[in-house]
Amino acid sequence: MLNTILLLAQTEHDVPAFLIIPFLLLIGLIASGPVLFGHFWEHNYRKIAVTLGLTVLGYYLFALQNHHMPIHTLFEYISFAVLLSSLYIAAGGIYININANATPLMNVGIVILGAVMANIVGTTGASLLLIRPFIRLNIHRIKPYQIIFFIFIVSNAGGLLTPLGDPPLFIGFLKGVPFFWTLQHLFFPWVFAIGLLSLFFYIIDSRNKETGYVPDPAVVAKNNAKTEFYISGKRNLLWLAVIIGAIFLDPNVMEGLPHISYDGNKFSFLREIIQLGAAFFCFRFSSKTALAGNQFSFDPILEVVFLFFGIFFTMMPALQLSAAIASSPEYARYITPNFLYWATGSLSGFLDNAPTYANFLSLGMAKFDMAQNSIIDVRQFATGTGPGGHTTVLLEAISLSSVLFGAFTYIGNGPNFMVKAIAESAGIKMPSFFAYVIRYSIPFLLPALIIIWYLVVHLELF
Repeated sequence: MLNTILLLAQTEHDVPAFLIIPFLLLIGLIASGPVLFGHFWEHNYRKIAVTLGLTVLGYYLFALQNHHMPIHTLFEYISFAVLLSSLYIAAGGIYININANATPLMNVGIVILGAVMANIVGTTGASLLLIRPFIRLNIHRIKPYQIIFFIFIVSNAGGLLTPLGDPPLFIGFLKGVPFFWTLQHLFFPWVFAIGLLSLFFYIIDSRNKETGYVPDPAVVAKNNAKTEFYISGKRNLLWLAVIIGAIFLDPNVMEGLPHISYDGNKFSFLREIIQLGAAFFCFRFSSKTALAGNQFSFDPILEVVFLFFGIFFTMMPALQLSAAIASSPEYARYITPNFLYWATGSLSGFLDNAPTYANFLSLGMAKFDMAQNSIIDVRQFATGTGPGGHTTVLLEAISLSSVLFGAFTYIGNGPNFMVKAIAESAGIKMPSFFAYVIRYSIPFLLPALIIIWYLVVHLELF
């Protein structure tokens, strides 16, 4: 079977199977480096990630003479890095302080608030705005599991309701999925996912008893009397709105925008210039009090930018390998909602979930001779009015799994690694890559994913 898979990868896409080794090596180093050789990894992860990424990039350009995928990947990476960096800088200048007692109910309330916010400012924006006040609120009882459930709920599952929520859904919107399709079709799965994960969080957090800390009775009385949110750096909210609004400046959707044309595709640069400009003014005119209160530094975002440079370019062969297997005619009959849910989800947990969504959207549509580069075809596929008939459930499966499974590892979605980096910069010892999966994703996230699959995709109850 393995030989068949490797042969498919080579013959259909002319990509040698050994080219996935740099990706596997990088993932292995991300998982083991901080634990086994932390000092070396801390000082050399940038060189390692960039070297592995450039190695695969060079092979594509010079050995395979393949310029198409590297150029697409480059523009996707630039958009990804610019958006995350801009949001990070803007949110870093907004200081939110919560005067309240760090009870399990309060913590659940904050992550649910973050889940709602994620559909307006994106999972990245909501994560960056709330992670620091969330840590400060729990500073005397902070534990890694609290950060991880924050990642589960705010950084991933929360963004299911609008295309602004999570990058995969925004890609679908740009390709033709109606804006309110997600709210219409994913509302009940969103409620169920947020509710179930919040229940798990509440139960575990209720067992977290503070030790060695005696709170001031006057402070407790004040917090019990009134919960207050204090915000410093409100001017950055305007720049944050500019950064988010610029997301819609896509030349593939809006005619007349300046762009770079390549191979029939339009790549944006105006959007990125606006976002970087807004980020510059954010930092230049940010409240010094807000920056100091957030202990702002560029280290967490630099870690994300460098590591994801390596991930984006080393995962190109992995994406092509998966596409080669799934798009083979002999596997066409397996393109069902159940298959799309688990296949999209499995890859979204270990590859970036945005290109995974795009690949499986293309795969699901190809079964009915529909093309993802046709806005009309995508709209018909989403609404079930095309030649495939009842295809809506296929898109539901792809959308749900790409967003929810993005929380399965640190690298499944951009905000995950950023939240981890911010937590570690605050002195919280986060679990390793494999510890995250074994101790938290499998026992807590996976049951929720199975239940949602059974009710929504398999039984089609919602």
